[in-house]
Amino acid sequence: MTEAPRSTVLHASAVALEGRAVLIEGPSGSGKSSLALALMAMGAQLVADDRVGLVRVGQEIRAEAPPTIAGRIEARGVGILAAAHVGNIPVALMVDLSEMETDRLPPRRSKYLLGISLPLLHNSGSAHFAAAILQYLRGGREA
Repeated sequence: MTEAPRSTVLHASAVALEGRAVLIEGPSGSGKSSLALALMAMGAQLVADDRVGLVRVGQEIRAEAPPTIAGRIEARGVGILAAAHVGNIPVALMVDLSEMETDRLPPRRSKYLLGISLPLLHNSGSAHFAAAILQYLRGGREA
């Protein structure tokens, strides 16, 4: 049996709130940076945009920006913006923007990353999606 790798770099964005990060995945143009900017406008801090370095530490996956892009985020139609950033933050949630959520109350989903199962949300496409992600980071999900 092969062991899961201990680190990787993903084409993704990540922001953090209260010491917990959300990793935002999706194809180019799917809105990763836009969602990250919306979350930042609501109080989250930038971890990384476009590429996220991930390292498994025990039973956690920790996220940080590669040094060449640390503190930068793309705002389509505006340019590259400077932002305060944080690093070495545990990933608590993954969002996949390539999948649209069709259930009002979706089942619990997860995705394995570096051998660890992480909660996964699909893109709800709703106006409250960013707010719901922040509340998920604050309080988790009950049902």
